[in-house]
Amino acid sequence: MSHTRLVAAIVLGAALLVGIAVVTGALYQVGEAEQVVITQFGEPVGKPIVAPGMHLKAPFVQIAHYFDKRFLEWDGSPNQVPTRDKRFIWVDCYARWRITDPLLFFQRLRDEAGAQSRLDDILDGETRNSVAKHDLIEVVRSTNRELVVAEEGTGNVQPETHASITMGRSKLAQEVLLAAARRTADLGIEILDFRFKRINYVEAVQKEVFARMISERKRIAEQYRSEGAGEAARISGEKERDLQVITSEAYRQAQEIKGHAEAQATDIYAKAYSQDPDFYRFLKTMATYRETLDADTVLLLSTKGELLRYLDQTK
Repeated sequence: MSHTRLVAAIVLGAALLVGIAVVTGALYQVGEAEQVVITQFGEPVGKPIVAPGMHLKAPFVQIAHYFDKRFLEWDGSPNQVPTRDKRFIWVDCYARWRITDPLLFFQRLRDEAGAQSRLDDILDGETRNSVAKHDLIEVVRSTNRELVVAEEGTGNVQPETHASITMGRSKLAQEVLLAAARRTADLGIEILDFRFKRINYVEAVQKEVFARMISERKRIAEQYRSEGAGEAARISGEKERDLQVITSEAYRQAQEIKGHAEAQATDIYAKAYSQDPDFYRFLKTMATYRETLDADTVLLLSTKGELLRYLDQTK
């Protein structure tokens, strides 16, 4: 009796597990950002499921393939591309795309990895074709707006002259987008946007650009040195002129002071002379003797000379 019960319990447990497996295999959930394609033995069955919620499928024989509804990212690898004017540049791009027809997408590309590989071929190829048909300036500029360059160390700005463009970077990106969209129309996907992320010169062209930049910097430095030398000469000239003006003015004032002093001295001498001419004559004579005679001087004097007369009067 116990053996029969054990067998019955095993059968019941197995039936329960099979039931759970059947239910689990028959039910699948679709999220808000998901869309599903059901396949049976590898072939799609019915229409894609895009409504979120719980859905039924045949267990074990049917498989649910999930695809994203949201915008997806494509990030290309930098490629070396020649322009029409034979300038080699590195072009790095990115794009945004989405799955618009999951059934067609599954039939043509199977999964996102296949889509990314196909987009690599399409977008890289169209980018190369578009860049190769235009000059470099069309790739790096978007408008014919006048470029203004500020001179270092000054507030001056000067316009730079460049060749005008007919399309520009933004329109080139649109050109690539439209061309790629035509090639992806039968793949169940839509390219929403395409942009140039980075454009750079190859090494050989970089050396030319850097050499031109160095030459330009040297030209500006030489201009600064020339302007500095001119300013230094101007300042030196103004200094010499101011020095001469100051010196002349000082000499004039000194001569005026000296003239006034001599006039006052003459006036004093005149007044003193007029008050006592003999005494004044005596002082001037003594001053003359003091300035002209020393210990080694020998004089031959007449008895009628002024000196003997004064000496004789002192006895």
